[in-house]
Amino acid sequence: MKPVLILILLLSFTINAIGQKVLNDSVGNKEPIAVAEFGGAVSRDIRGGGQSFGYSVAIEMTPIEDWLELELGVSPTFGSHLRERDIDLLVKKPWTFSPKLEFMFGVGAAWTHASTDGVVTNTASGEIALDFMFWPYARHRFGWYLEPAYEYGFGQGHEQSVGMSAGLLIAIP
Repeated sequence: MKPVLILILLLSFTINAIGQKVLNDSVGNKEPIAVAEFGGAVSRDIRGGGQSFGYSVAIEMTPIEDWLELELGVSPTFGSHLRERDIDLLVKKPWTFSPKLEFMFGVGAAWTHASTDGVVTNTASGEIALDFMFWPYARHRFGWYLEPAYEYGFGQGHEQSVGMSAGLLIAIP
């Protein structure tokens, strides 16, 4: 049931983004449909002190220019006796400081599937993220991002963690 709802949600955002692109193209503005993020990720449990490393892949769309960004991401991480897969959906407010620097503040929900010493858990959590985007060229086709985040688990034990992902931005025209 959940995967079907996520798929419907993603399709509705994609249709909205395509409609926005058609509207932007008709007035001469060439904004991308979406931005893909590929990078490394690190996470540290605040209470237990365990840390894990992995990668992060995300797609970001803009339903309302200068007001709303939506990001769907996946981050598998691995540590000592730990395998974890996070899927998150963040709602972000963007600010453009210059043609080369953007900042976004995001909040959202995450789902974590973890295996620690053979014990599998699934946990819903809330997440807060700061997203710094650096675009070296005016056309915004390629860039870099740095995204620190805090996650609070709603499951048993209320796990808390801080994480960081950083990597490459690729605009999808």
